[in-house]
Amino acid sequence: MKKIAILNGPNLDRLGKREPEIYGRATLADLEQALRAEFAAAAQLDFFQSNHEGALIDKIAGLADAKFDGLVINGGAFTHTSVALRDALLSAHLPTVEVHISNIYKREEFRQQSLTAPACVAVITGLGLEGYHAAVRFLLKS
Repeated sequence: MKKIAILNGPNLDRLGKREPEIYGRATLADLEQALRAEFAAAAQLDFFQSNHEGALIDKIAGLADAKFDGLVINGGAFTHTSVALRDALLSAHLPTVEVHISNIYKREEFRQQSLTAPACVAVITGLGLEGYHAAVRFLLKS
């Protein structure tokens, strides 16, 4: 059974409350429940959310040390700003899929640049929460 982590960055704990016209009404707990339901037989899922860059970086290093098989990350705003998060992803040597709930290419110009995408094997953007499901499916096939 593969071990796959799902990491969420800043403000994703506000899903369901924050800009529901962009991010929908489902909460982070709803997403975790849906992923567990779909992949219970195929993967051991580990969920982590933090509004703090260092906590995400520490978690990525811990996942690498624990020999996880893959990582799904929605770095939130850190996607567009954090060289440190990018470096952590590169040094972990984990197959990583970057997920964005909204289509970042239809958003503000500053959101259209991802510093972390080059450290990932794939990027999924604009599929809503289904993007997380697609990312896990991809990692299970890899």
